[in-house]
Amino acid sequence: MARFDTAFDATGIEPTTGYDVLPAGKYRAQIVESEMRVTRNGMGQFLWLMLDIIEGQYQGRKLFDQLNLVNSNPQTVEIAQRTLSAICHATGKLQVNDSVDLHLVPMSIQVGVKPPKDGYSEKNTIRYLVPDKTAPAVQQPAPAPSQSAAPAAAPWNRNT
Repeated sequence: MARFDTAFDATGIEPTTGYDVLPAGKYRAQIVESEMRVTRNGMGQFLWLMLDIIEGQYQGRKLFDQLNLVNSNPQTVEIAQRTLSAICHATGKLQVNDSVDLHLVPMSIQVGVKPPKDGYSEKNTIRYLVPDKTAPAVQQPAPAPSQSAAPAAAPWNRNT
């Protein structure tokens, strides 16, 4: 039980609602929070990340990721280390001592949509994009067409 010092009145405050998944596509984002957390079974640790989308229609939206850096399965650790390396390359910070070194550094990410499975709803996946000097500028997914416009094929609806 948690007793409040004063009565809380929810009538004047908009409630938090769940987020729909972001459409698959390329986004500019930055890590805004991170911490090491213990896995549910207590046998490992993961780096938990909160990212903010920093440009476009979905600016301000949050995404979350976790990297299983301490795990009994060496393949799981390798995947997490490769992902951390991709984050370092995407941010241009190739040697870091603390995850805070990666905070507030704009980078490009590729967001995917993982279909519902085992009773869980669909969710976003994140790939961190290593800058390519020859690649064109990052494109945001186009907003949904209005009802009066003819529907266009959405480039982010391709299977990855």
